[in-house]
Amino acid sequence: MRGPIDGLHPVAAHLLYTFQQAREELPRDLTTEQTWQTFAGTKHSIGFHLRHIAGSVDRLATYLDARMLSPEQLAYLQSEHDPGAPLENLLTHLEDVFERVEAQVRAIPADRYLDSRGIGRKQLPTTVAGLIIHLSEHTQRHLGQIALLTKLLPKGL
Repeated sequence: MRGPIDGLHPVAAHLLYTFQQAREELPRDLTTEQTWQTFAGTKHSIGFHLRHIAGSVDRLATYLDARMLSPEQLAYLQSEHDPGAPLENLLTHLEDVFERVEAQVRAIPADRYLDSRGIGRKQLPTTVAGLIIHLSEHTQRHLGQIALLTKLLPKGL
């Protein structure tokens, strides 16, 4: 409920607010061990979710431009579970992706929101607006996972 952003379609504003919420809620003080810790029943760590948010936002933004994924993007997808990167590096990369995609979304004219887009190799049908909404939903889902995993971390590591 942050209100409108002057000159920006509400769908785009929603995504920018999602990115802002992520910036505000992401942990900033975890060790590398805590960042990559997994818990019984899941192979996902906070580090994975941070990498996955950055990678999925980048990939979905590629589809916004009606392009297919590059070999580098596909390689990144395969590396999202690879542990070891410090939290600071993951957050810096995520911020770079957020800033790039914010600029990209700001540049999309509202009259293009109903343009058709395809996602993935199968080119699942959607629209520009549908992709922007999904970017927000997907980011929020993984932000929630990070919040939960942060609460599960043992105190005093």
